[in-house]
Amino acid sequence: MKHVSFLLLVCIPLLFSAQIFKKDSTYQNEIKLEALPYYNYGKGLGLTSPDSIFQFNIRFRMQNRVAYHRNEGADPIIDAQIRRLRLRFDGYVGSPKFMYVIQLGFSGGDVGATEDGENLDVIRDAAIIYRPNKHWNFVFGQTKLPGNRQRINSSGALQLTDRSINNARFTIDRDFGLQANFQQANKDKFSYAVKSAISTGEGRNFTKNNDDNLAYTGKIELFPFGTFTNEGIYFEGDIVREKKPKLMVSAGFSQNNFSKKTQGQLGDYLYEPKTSTALFLDAMLKYKGFAAMASYMNRNTLRNPMTNSEPDENGIIDQKFVWIGEGKDVQMSYLFLKNYEIIGRFSTQMPYKEIEQFVPKINQISLGLTKYLWEHALKFQTEFTYETQEFLSTETKNNWYIRFQIEIGI
Repeated sequence: MKHVSFLLLVCIPLLFSAQIFKKDSTYQNEIKLEALPYYNYGKGLGLTSPDSIFQFNIRFRMQNRVAYHRNEGADPIIDAQIRRLRLRFDGYVGSPKFMYVIQLGFSGGDVGATEDGENLDVIRDAAIIYRPNKHWNFVFGQTKLPGNRQRINSSGALQLTDRSINNARFTIDRDFGLQANFQQANKDKFSYAVKSAISTGEGRNFTKNNDDNLAYTGKIELFPFGTFTNEGIYFEGDIVREKKPKLMVSAGFSQNNFSKKTQGQLGDYLYEPKTSTALFLDAMLKYKGFAAMASYMNRNTLRNPMTNSEPDENGIIDQKFVWIGEGKDVQMSYLFLKNYEIIGRFSTQMPYKEIEQFVPKINQISLGLTKYLWEHALKFQTEFTYETQEFLSTETKNNWYIRFQIEIGI
């Protein structure tokens, strides 16, 4: 009996202490957990503060490629490079109504050649977004303008290894300014979006403004059968296999007043500023793995596109011009059940008569095969492209390349 009493005397305090210790440990763990951010995994890696005051999301993507080029009249070329290497950060501060987006580029093609007196082109996007409700959003900073559809889509969401020759020639790309966008979205009913922008007109990372001229851009997008699944207008191909036909048609216009560059926000510097206009028409259709896109774009000037340098010591004058002309793209694809996709694209590019003596008319056809391992975030792409260049002198050149590319990102 004495032994039993002794055991009880010893064990009861131990059990009581253990219970207190257990409760205290639970309490301490709860304190630690409340102090940690919340993690989420979806489009990248996200962190949200416990009080939901801020959210931070990080993503990356990389495109590695190798290509073999045969251009008529030139030696063959093997081109192997990191085409794109990007870091993207987005989230909100204070409230989900106040968002931000930052995108940096580090590859040679992203940064470009380093030149004296020029800014380094690491910054691609740096913008603050105010979204008061589901219909409106306002953007202040540097980001893509509401131009042609293919440019608005991320280069990581393309079916072929790169955008078309017409996008490269006529796009209005990124600029610093203010944007106001309105959308009325419904997945099963007629929907639309109206987008507008007032920007500097000088392109990315430009800080040497010496005038008050601006660029004005407007665009409308119509969705007769409702919006695409999972924001499908922002990626090429029907990787979600739309159960009902989805169609988008859009039109955009931009006027860049006294731009300093040959392609508005892009290109070489002109010898004198020129006012240019750009028109964009796009259509996109998706249904059960089939996708089709068509686009028309042009650029023109209000006056003569040619600019002349001052005569050099030998009296020679150099010329530069605004690249005016028009282009058309048609692209079609089908995604098989094993996530192999076949793609075909035809592009034609026509310079206007004022500059046709300097640049050729181009017809280009591309055939591609893509294997999606994880949608557009991990894919293998192979492309064969053949093009014909027709010069005003009746000279014709035939060029082709074959390219393999791996895209990976989160």
